[in-house]
Amino acid sequence: MKLPKVGPAFLVTAAFIGPGTVITASMAGANYGLSLVWALLFAMFATLILQEMAARLGIVSQQGLGENIRQAFTQPFVKSVVVFLVVSAIVVGNGAYQSGNISGASLGLVGVTEQLGWQISFSNIIFPIVIGIIAFLLLITGSYKVIERALVVLVGLMSVAFVVTFFLSDPQWQLLMTSFVAFKLPTGATLTVIALIGTTVVPYNLFLHASTASKKWHSAKDISSARQDLFVSIPLGALISVAILSTAASAFFGQQLSLQSAADLAPALQPLFGESASIFLGLGLFAAGISSAITAPLAAAFALSGILNLEKSLNAFGFKMTWMIILIIGVVVSSAGFKPVAVIWFAQVANGVLLPLVSIFLLWIMNTRVLGEYRNNLWQNIAATAVIFITLLLSGRSLMSAFGLL
Repeated sequence: MKLPKVGPAFLVTAAFIGPGTVITASMAGANYGLSLVWALLFAMFATLILQEMAARLGIVSQQGLGENIRQAFTQPFVKSVVVFLVVSAIVVGNGAYQSGNISGASLGLVGVTEQLGWQISFSNIIFPIVIGIIAFLLLITGSYKVIERALVVLVGLMSVAFVVTFFLSDPQWQLLMTSFVAFKLPTGATLTVIALIGTTVVPYNLFLHASTASKKWHSAKDISSARQDLFVSIPLGALISVAILSTAASAFFGQQLSLQSAADLAPALQPLFGESASIFLGLGLFAAGISSAITAPLAAAFALSGILNLEKSLNAFGFKMTWMIILIIGVVVSSAGFKPVAVIWFAQVANGVLLPLVSIFLLWIMNTRVLGEYRNNLWQNIAATAVIFITLLLSGRSLMSAFGLL
């Protein structure tokens, strides 16, 4: 049997399964048990729908989403507003969350080294720098294949770590299966549902997927390969998220325990399967953090190169400078221990505006002559419209929360 090819969609999975997803899914499981598993299932389908369109656009047009946005708007004022929104959300947003990616990977390394009995001084400074150097060395190669293979390994490590932890936590299988279709919304869980979906369906990945798909595949006949890649990678990401949520539910839900971060999972799980908890969770968190630390700068570089009409080669000067700036911001903020509240607030607002706008534009262009015979059919339009409607609601709640109206 021929195994399905994997590629750009693995980068999408590596991007959205970061420390933010680990912490959000952990908090969801700890506070609400398995009742919010359905939200992860919806997030998976929404991601599949939007990312399939992004990949198809990249393959057929042989351009990224940024280039298509720039070419579509000819009125100077409208183009300026769109460019400002995209640049703001990508640079500020990725810069802010990159520090979280590096901090999460550092936290994972701390868990592993402490469990092995290694005491490393100034680990809060040394580990972010080490992780930044690893990400830099992979990105500076300028080779898409090298980056893709490294991320496949990291996603594989992350999958094994979290799935093994999940099985060892003795999950409630029957309840887990029914939770996928039991659309329960416990009191106070609305913002958690928004967070679960928001950490999976993100605008950066639409830019990343379209650009990387255009680099990997050069003919419309390759669309089927892109879909195979998508239907393997995104469900794998959903499986990891479910494993994290279920593990937290097994350890915390209904018990008098307090969960402040993903790192708190290990001590609670140690009675179940001993000291290996810290090592498995540490490896998983490290892989989640460093894979997102690679893809966030990469997504920023592809998006800005397209929207600003710069050369989008991985070896181009502007492309390299973009990801270097994002990477440096992440390392500095993480090693300094800052909590960039104002920056994250702006990123939340920018992303709340950007996601529905980019999704609406993506749906519109998928029905134009740019796609020709490969434009959306009726069912694809219905599915995409439903997802965009939900993203509008989520973005509205996100913006209201950012402005203190919730």
